[in-house]
Amino acid sequence: VQLQASGGGSVQAGDSLRLTCAIVGPTWRTVGMAWFRQAPGKERTFVAGISWNGQNTHYSDSVKGRVTISRDNAKNEMYLQMSDLNPADTADYYCAAGGSSYDTALSRWSYWGQGTLVTVSS
Repeated sequence: VQLQASGGGSVQAGDSLRLTCAIVGPTWRTVGMAWFRQAPGKERTFVAGISWNGQNTHYSDSVKGRVTISRDNAKNEMYLQMSDLNPADTADYYCAAGGSSYDTALSRWSYWGQGTLVTVSS
């Protein structure tokens, strides 16, 4: 499984942004996927996870209510729609595959894409 994250950029506080993770691989449709983020100088942390069929989603408390994770198995893509962004959301965002939607530990995820940088200015 290969993952390619895109959609990052520089935005103002209060703006919205949608990240996309393109997936290549024979079995990705049967595994959970997630988004993590890593702020400068900090550890990588869980943002949101989604089950293989999209029916179960989980969010970190820091983004709950502002972020929606979704996937389109027909297009081989996963998304992270973010709204009401604030400077604390500034980070490299990574997509991951192979875990369960509620797995917040990095070690539970087998496949990782490269990061896409989101910068939010006040």
